[in-house]
Amino acid sequence: MQISYNWLKDYLKLDWDSQKTGELLTDLGLEVEGIIPFESIKGGLKGIVVGHVLTCEKHPNADKLKITTVDVGTGTPVKIVCGAPNVAKDQKVPVATVGTVLYTPEGKAKIGKGKIRGEESHGMICAEDELGLGSSHDGILVLDSKLKPGTPCSEVFDVEIDEVFEIGLTPNRADAMSHFGVARDLKAGLKQKEITKELITPSISHFNIDNRSLKLQVQVDDSKLVPRYAGITLSNLVVKPSPDWLQNRLRAIGINPMNNLVDATNYVLHDLGQPLHAFDADRIHGKKIVVKTLPAGTKFMTLDGEERELHEDDLMICDSEKPMCIAGVFGGINTGVTEKTTSIFLESAYFNPVAIRKTAKRHGLNTDASFRFERGIDIENVEYALKRAALLIKEIAGGDITSDIVDFYPKRFDEHQVFLTFKKTHSLVGEEIPQDTIKSILASLDIKVKSVTEAGLGLSIPSYRVDVQREVDVIEEILRVYGYNNINFGTKLNASTAPVSKFDDYKLQSIIGDFLASQGFYEIMTNSLTAHGNAELLDDNSTEESVKMLNPLSNDLSVLRRSMLFTGLETILYNNNRKKLNLKLFEFGKTYEKKKSKYIEDKHLCLYLTGNRHEGGWADTEKTNDFFYSKSIVTNILNRLGISDVTPAPTSNNLFSEGLSLNVGSKELVSFGIVKKSILKHMSIKQEVLYADFNWSNVIALAEKNSITYREIPKYPEVKRDFALLLDESVSFQKVYELGRKTEKKLLKNINLFDVYTGDKLPKGKKSYAVSFTLQDSQRTLTDKQIDRIMGKLEKTYQNELGAELR
Repeated sequence: MQISYNWLKDYLKLDWDSQKTGELLTDLGLEVEGIIPFESIKGGLKGIVVGHVLTCEKHPNADKLKITTVDVGTGTPVKIVCGAPNVAKDQKVPVATVGTVLYTPEGKAKIGKGKIRGEESHGMICAEDELGLGSSHDGILVLDSKLKPGTPCSEVFDVEIDEVFEIGLTPNRADAMSHFGVARDLKAGLKQKEITKELITPSISHFNIDNRSLKLQVQVDDSKLVPRYAGITLSNLVVKPSPDWLQNRLRAIGINPMNNLVDATNYVLHDLGQPLHAFDADRIHGKKIVVKTLPAGTKFMTLDGEERELHEDDLMICDSEKPMCIAGVFGGINTGVTEKTTSIFLESAYFNPVAIRKTAKRHGLNTDASFRFERGIDIENVEYALKRAALLIKEIAGGDITSDIVDFYPKRFDEHQVFLTFKKTHSLVGEEIPQDTIKSILASLDIKVKSVTEAGLGLSIPSYRVDVQREVDVIEEILRVYGYNNINFGTKLNASTAPVSKFDDYKLQSIIGDFLASQGFYEIMTNSLTAHGNAELLDDNSTEESVKMLNPLSNDLSVLRRSMLFTGLETILYNNNRKKLNLKLFEFGKTYEKKKSKYIEDKHLCLYLTGNRHEGGWADTEKTNDFFYSKSIVTNILNRLGISDVTPAPTSNNLFSEGLSLNVGSKELVSFGIVKKSILKHMSIKQEVLYADFNWSNVIALAEKNSITYREIPKYPEVKRDFALLLDESVSFQKVYELGRKTEKKLLKNINLFDVYTGDKLPKGKKSYAVSFTLQDSQRTLTDKQIDRIMGKLEKTYQNELGAELR
């Protein structure tokens, strides 16, 4: 929000420099993010003075140039070469002296000494466009002959110099969305510094009805949506450019002037914080204003020339035949003020903030009016602002006020009542503020003290403070005016520690995050919102089970994710499009779904692998991220958390073309595998992606149950023996593993599959497994006889149970 310092001084006669005022505003909670200088004429006409042309002769070396001598008030005339056809002796002209910077339509130019066609020139006699005073370049600007040479042109043309505060306004401070609101806050801050300033409000005492020749009927259909609606007509108006002072005020805060009627409503909006709208009265059918909602799907053309489809809850300003304006948001193209407008209906209203916010959001509109309406304006300011605008329009556009004020206000506003206890105030502030100081601050904020007791104060909150509803809100108001910097801080720092489990979520996340980072993974954090179309790839019930946003920012962010895969794939696509093809990513996050009337939120750890494991070099061949590598990472994560006794099973997750799940009992810990090509095609990804999805809640629950056990490192060596087993193709290594462990439980420590052969030299339907067996006794060294006996038992078991043959 931009606030003009000159404009602010209309309310408070303050002689502070802008930096000091900005610091006080920041202390009051209106954070000044910057102070921007403003000049009504760029450059402020610095270095440009009134010159008197003493002589004017033809240039000897150029037909269209003239040599002049000009008195610029320094006592010594200067020689200036000029090409303007209208320059002549005895003229008073604007002269840009040497060193002056001109801001022309072509850009910035610095005036220096020079020679033009062999003749020296010390300055420049300027045209209107070269000074920024207009667009004419037909000749030099000729000034009043009574002006004294050397007079700064900034005094001749009354250049306005201003400073503009850029305020980062918080959403709750609807009362400060105007120059009057900021001045009101500033007055309270000054009073706390024992500087008493009167708040000068514009007078409307001379408001009166000139005649009643243009009366419009007003009908409001829903007082809940429109608690107050007021209007008045003005006739015999002349639409023209606004006076300079008004244009300068609007330009200072970044608004381009349009014409006197529109500028007047914009001025009052930023002056008092009350949005207004002017309708061309001649284009209102039936001389009737109806404030109502229209059927869904009704078409309406707004001021920007875009046809919009209305929602059934959009509040509209209509005449007897058609809609004219989206109430509180945007005007219509057919009833706005034009150059031919001679009479208007001027509207001032209070609309339901929630209704305005929803309408603005639905149509993607964010206007100065909706910005204020949806945060809550002062309902008691509606009539005052209307009169203020009517008087301003009469002043700058002529005309008459040609109707009584129509003011629909069925239920008067009751000021909110709050009881403030001194004990609660001292508890929240941290120190005791004197009661007299509290009362003084409340008075400066227009908060009336209705009753006083030993315990506290009964207060009445003004209508413009829509954010002050509770006792803590009042305490916040007291504290910000009293000054946060005035609260003393003790030198002693107290802290308490609570018992923390080593299995807390954040600790386990940190352990696994460090492990994955050591393996070359990068952590990502993606948006919980995703496109509705992604959910349809999950299962048939995705539409019903998705948690949909009531007010989505866009179709791409319309539902909460039911799987973290798609937001991860979006990250992969983003990197792939920037030639980053080798990726190992992980993310801790949540998924959301709706089961009947119950909302479910689950925690996950997800891994994404694509491309090569690492960049290849001259001494290292590239290795692709494959299923078995992803399985090793998954297994190591569980092992790192002390979870090892897991059961593999085919995954039921339909995101994978090939995949496994690892379970403990009936609980699934993780499912992982290769993502389906159809999903990758939907996401426009061309390379294979491996994905692992941990149910983090189940993982944490199991990690908490696992106790750490220690055992002595064996002193005696381990022995390895190998079998090359010829087996049926249907026999899995899992079966080989389970039979081996069952056959020898004490001395057999590990079974490993290190080669699989399925060549054409084997019998049909057969395959060869190369399996290694690790044997070890913790009490003694194994003998050949013991080893042979164990291997014989294993061979016999495999022959009897699996029909295996040794190769």
